Amino acid sequence: MSLKLPKLPSIRDLTRIYNLRAKQQLSQNFLMDKNVTDKIVSLAGLELENALCVEVGPGPGLLTRSILDRGAQSVVAVEKDPRFTPTLDQLRDASQGRFTSLIGDMLTIDHSEIIQSGLQLESSRELTEFSHIHLLGNLPFNVATPMLIQWLHLLAKREGIFSAPNVSMTLMFQKEVGARLTAFERESPRGRLSVVAQSICDVYQIYGVRASSFVPRPKVDASMVQLRPLETPLLKSSLSTLEDLMRFVFMKRRKMLARIFKDWQPEAVELLEECGIDPTLRPQDVPTGLSK
Repeated sequence: MSLKLPKLPSIRDLTRIYNLRAKQQLSQNFLMDKNVTDKIVSLAGLELENALCVEVGPGPGLLTRSILDRGAQSVVAVEKDPRFTPTLDQLRDASQGRFTSLIGDMLTIDHSEIIQSGLQLESSRELTEFSHIHLLGNLPFNVATPMLIQWLHLLAKREGIFSAPNVSMTLMFQKEVGARLTAFERESPRGRLSVVAQSICDVYQIYGVRASSFVPRPKVDASMVQLRPLETPLLKSSLSTLEDLMRFVFMKRRKMLARIFKDWQPEAVELLEECGIDPTLRPQDVPTGLSK
């Protein structure tokens, strides 16, 4: 079976045929350059044997095409906007049993439905489970961070699609958000999101995407970021506890930790020293764990 898709109408032609205009209220921006999506998938380094690729918000399906052309055997897309059903159905029919789509909201959909849809694909009929699950998506900028936070909580508890032995997330964010996610100590973008993500994942920018690659063109460039779970998570408490603590300390990011904790809970200053953390540092100067 060939792992390349047959020749299909261009995404620009399909959006014109089906009158698929981006909806501002859904923060939609379509990728139109397959060179860009091919590069993203190539740099993601996805393990595709016995793997399920879950794409969030495929829209007209250009990133989906690149995932399939890369050789993915099992791909399930979750799309909130039913207007894209005709283009996704066309892609399903051309995929030789390797792709299907679900209409739903990734924030509320039952993850078991996603996994079962993957196992029911013709290409997966001999499998009972996936050893790798890769979550990919050109996320709407206005909901990208809440989506990631939800997925990090599921990952920390190994629930839903994150219960697979090996998982990864390769996701599109505004350039500024990508910089916050990947920032290490003493870097100005570092904040709550940096620490929360890096406490359980290795976080990398794999590709920068110019605003001109999207239709309609957003006001800012974008960043494709990959998150892979740490072999030995740094977090010993709940992610919610860490999130609350980081929200508190980064609200006072110009102050030293000693002052922040003295104002909050004076006895906690001693805990900083017991943990080997210099209390004269500011929040953004403290490494999550071993620095890179």
